[in-house]
Amino acid sequence: MDTATVPRRKISYATYDEVLSDAERAVREKAQTTGNWSLGRILEHLAIANEKTLDGFGFQAPFPVRVVARTFLKNRLLKNGLKPGFKLPRRGEKLLVPDETDADAALEHLRRSIQRLQTETKRSPHPFFGSLTLDESNRLNLLHAELHMSFVK
Repeated sequence: MDTATVPRRKISYATYDEVLSDAERAVREKAQTTGNWSLGRILEHLAIANEKTLDGFGFQAPFPVRVVARTFLKNRLLKNGLKPGFKLPRRGEKLLVPDETDADAALEHLRRSIQRLQTETKRSPHPFFGSLTLDESNRLNLLHAELHMSFVK
């Protein structure tokens, strides 16, 4: 399915608590999704990405890609948000895209990852953008959550 053309919710998160509240509502209501991933898979992916932000991603984009991303894309993405349809490199996909996951278990994982993001200030370099400030990292994580949660009805 081409996720760029799938109907999505318009959402905006200012805090991690808002992400968690929306995720809890979705699990409680057994919300369906409009894209390729189930609710459990979305929540697990967000939890994994949150943890990788803290612990390291385990892969890096090629140097020319990192230069272009840092120079031309980072500020635009932080201002305008993320668009659907981005394809991770194979290594990134193996590390960040989970198998099908139970929504309740994924929600618990998301809770733990958000707790860490709210209490730990160290951030690992982003595989495309390199070192980010704490505010930039948090903003990028919130935008990432907006993108994926926009597919949850």
